[in-house]
Amino acid sequence: MEAPANGSAPVRRRVPKPASASRERGITAAQQVYQQLRAEIVGLRRKPGEPLSEKELAQAHGISRTPVREAMLKLAAERLVEVFPQSGTFVARIPLSDLPQSIIIRSALEEASVRHAAERATPDQIARLTAIIDRQRVVTAAGDREGFHATDEEFHAGLSDAAGLPGIWTLIQQVKVQIDRYRRLTLPEPGRMERVVEEHAAVVAAIAAHDPDAAARAIRHHLGNLRDGIDAFRIGEPDWFIDDRGAPPAS
Repeated sequence: MEAPANGSAPVRRRVPKPASASRERGITAAQQVYQQLRAEIVGLRRKPGEPLSEKELAQAHGISRTPVREAMLKLAAERLVEVFPQSGTFVARIPLSDLPQSIIIRSALEEASVRHAAERATPDQIARLTAIIDRQRVVTAAGDREGFHATDEEFHAGLSDAAGLPGIWTLIQQVKVQIDRYRRLTLPEPGRMERVVEEHAAVVAAIAAHDPDAAARAIRHHLGNLRDGIDAFRIGEPDWFIDDRGAPPAS
């Protein structure tokens, strides 16, 4: 603080914090922008087709445009943003070609998880899965979609943990990014969250009964329901999807 010459109250000078002060230790500027934008895009807080300004993002983060551009390139590689040299950068539309195959891959991985979980899950692990479902019921009753998504992620990660195969959840996260965007669209559907909770409960009941086949059927049914609704949601939100599946081969 500095005392002014006229003897009035001292003036407190505000020293601006460097841009890096608010970042977690070890996180670069590009990583910070990438993580934030990715979360906003996957969570549909940034809608498909929405323009993205490197200049505005740089100003918001108090950084140069170079790390913003690095983040954009990484997001483009994940098909989460589209860069058009003459038009600008936009949140990518959801590619229809990704959804069925990603759901099939995820289903195969989760079937393996629940089979192992049914064979080896301990009472404590089953109790933890049941507790997650109880929390899902609470957030569902409250209409809390963000809370529902968080507990859904926790539940599926818990399946891999109960199987003793946590690496499977890491693989699933790599293939489900477009599924997550699409799945956010399904949550406002009347009764959707309630049905998901009951489907989760059926998976846990099969694991608790140590029935690998029933657990596999339950998770297959759960994820298959997601695949069956793709066309309906594409028609409901046509501007949010891109049909890149190509024409079927001639017979």
